[in-house]
Amino acid sequence: MATNTYTVTGMTCEHCVGAVRGEVAQIPGVTNVKVELSSGQVTVTSDEPIDIEAVRASVDEAGYKLAS
Repeated sequence: MATNTYTVTGMTCEHCVGAVRGEVAQIPGVTNVKVELSSGQVTVTSDEPIDIEAVRASVDEAGYKLAS
């Protein structure tokens, strides 16, 4: 099992949280996604390590940006 935390910019409300959670949860192997609105922290738990580019693409699809 792998757990990684990322920072997402641009989220301002619970709708944003849901959009990011929904997109990231669709990445194959992801078992849990926790999004903290106040800090922009997104914690992703998965069966195997997830490629950061897959996370970046999912966050972009939701309309937000992964901080570098």
